Amino acid sequence: MSIDKAINNAAASVEIEGYHIDEQTKEWVRLLLEEKITMEEYIALVMKQTGVTA
Repeated sequence: MSIDKAINNAAASVEIEGYHIDEQTKEWVRLLLEEKITMEEYIALVMKQTGVTA
C-alpha cells in the first residue's frame, strides 16, 4: 500500500467518527512517514496549528 493510500484510508476512518483531517495535516503525516521530518517536528507543527501551548 502506498503512503498516500494509507493516509487517505486513515483520514476516511477518522472522518467516519466525525472529525476532519485537513490537507496540511495530511502533508505533514506524509513527510513524517517519508522520514523527512521527525515525530517531534510533526507534533510541534500540529500544536502550532491548533494553538496548543505546553
